[in-house]
Amino acid sequence: MKKSLRSTRSSQIQTDFWSAVQNGIAEDGGLYIPKDWQNKQLNVETLPDSYLQIAHAVLSCFTDELDPQTLTSFLHQAYDGRFEAEDVVALKPLGSDYLLELYHGPTAAFKDIALSLLPLFLNEAAARQENPAQTLILTATSGDTGKAALEGFKDRSGCELLVFYPDQRVSEIQQRQMLTSEGKNVGVCAVRGDFDDAQSAVKRCFADPQLSAELQAHHIRLSSANSINIGRLVPQIVYYFWAYRKLRRQGVLKNGQHLNFSVPTGNFGDILAGYYAKQMGLPVGKLIVASNANNILTEFFTTGRYDCQRKLVKTTSPSMDILISSNLERLLAHESAPDDGSVSLYMEQLKQNGWYQIEPSLLAKLQRQFACGDCLDDQAAETIHQVYAQTAQILDPHTAVGVHVLRQLRQKGEVQDPCVILATASCYKFSRDVHEALFGHCDLDEWSAMEQLSARTGLPIPTALQGLREKSIRHTDKIEKDAIVDYVRQKVQVMKHD
Repeated sequence: MKKSLRSTRSSQIQTDFWSAVQNGIAEDGGLYIPKDWQNKQLNVETLPDSYLQIAHAVLSCFTDELDPQTLTSFLHQAYDGRFEAEDVVALKPLGSDYLLELYHGPTAAFKDIALSLLPLFLNEAAARQENPAQTLILTATSGDTGKAALEGFKDRSGCELLVFYPDQRVSEIQQRQMLTSEGKNVGVCAVRGDFDDAQSAVKRCFADPQLSAELQAHHIRLSSANSINIGRLVPQIVYYFWAYRKLRRQGVLKNGQHLNFSVPTGNFGDILAGYYAKQMGLPVGKLIVASNANNILTEFFTTGRYDCQRKLVKTTSPSMDILISSNLERLLAHESAPDDGSVSLYMEQLKQNGWYQIEPSLLAKLQRQFACGDCLDDQAAETIHQVYAQTAQILDPHTAVGVHVLRQLRQKGEVQDPCVILATASCYKFSRDVHEALFGHCDLDEWSAMEQLSARTGLPIPTALQGLREKSIRHTDKIEKDAIVDYVRQKVQVMKHD
């Protein structure tokens, strides 16, 4: 098969799409990226209109040697009847800008879009092996990836899924979604620490030689459902093309006119998908990196210094409470090419010292493509209140960060063209904070706040969240952050005897 991907840390380590999906991380600890964009160019003017047709065009650029009919089947399996929006996602005006609603799937978050496809990609990857191993999928979540992965992989043959989330660092509704998840092949475990602790520990599992030997002996392969897996990342490119195509069809954009995107950003995967869309020919203006109080990315895109030597702040936008943005490594690899050694050096400095500083020339390249800003909790709450008063639309706290930062940049004159803000989750996943932002001090619990929010605004509660309070808790494991490798090893022993 065509080796169309390379490691971020060495252009000599190359692989095909299906092997990358199955392995998750490159053998040198890097992430897989496209070697080039020569055969991945799309003309947005000639694309079809429907989401599934655009998805077919985009994904065909990556899914090496997959026949078109099989890809069509995958798309129908992933999306037909599983999303409440008319065309998977929805685009709504917000003043002179637009909200791209990505949360109409089975778990009410944007992660559903990619994680509805990834299980099918993993099955295809396994089917291409002569003697396919059983797959153990490890996933760290800051809130939304976990439930979306649990929903996507439940009861699928040939794989087991373990989700790790930071204890007391996700919303009550996000936690309940995960802990009530059904499926005989899935597990959920709380980690005493933050998301970065969980994500780093999962990466250690991939790099642990003893665990690797045990897995190989039992014919088990590790993979990931996080955006470190290229198969999780590429489906997210689709909605950038879809949004642009929609606005062209409505006459909002002229042929070739640039469109900005404001993206609530934590692990840098969603906004990297926008960067990939730009590399594939989409007329993207600025990609706006919108951060919460954990504003390490704002500092990075302003100064070129990435410094995670700070305390993680717990915010009302917990899915962005991240200090180590894994997918930034991919951006650095693309923009540093053909320099092979700089990314490895940056990652080693981050590991050893907790920070690195990029060259001024590289920073200048990034600043031409990206804008940035951050938003505190009270600013997000005020944005939720203002947007509802002005438009009757209800934002979740993450999306409010994206709106606030866009407005900041507009006031500074840094953004002129129309902008699409990625709306990443239903407001009902954060009902109490949203209720308080709209109506003042809230002493209701999360569930009562959800009901009151719907009653007072008339916005229906998504099907995915209805009845959640009454579901039985099925997962109760909790471990220290340094115990994940041993925990995985115990689960491997169980898999061996199943």
